[in-house]
Amino acid sequence: MGLFDKFAPGGDANPDEISYADLQAGLASKAVALVDVREPYEFDAGHAPEALSLPLSSFDPADLPTDKPVVLICRAGSRSLTALAKAREAGFVEARHYRGGMIGWAQSGGEVV
Repeated sequence: MGLFDKFAPGGDANPDEISYADLQAGLASKAVALVDVREPYEFDAGHAPEALSLPLSSFDPADLPTDKPVVLICRAGSRSLTALAKAREAGFVEARHYRGGMIGWAQSGGEVV
């Protein structure tokens, strides 16, 4: 049983995604690592305080944190889904993506620094 089982989606939810509430809970408890796959100029313009920058253009799953499950985020959800596929191919079972991206994060009240 992995950590994400605690945040198991219900109904028709996509098991590759994590909700805003579950992401916030995971970050607050330091149970997940947030990885932003946007380009450096996008990251520098504003990101979640806890995020680590690993741009998709040079994304290597070997650079992902291994001490806790990983949540990938981008601007709107497309690049993080691509990074998730690469992470899964490399064996990262405990990885998800935040479909809303930074747009959804900010709209939901997430802090941007």
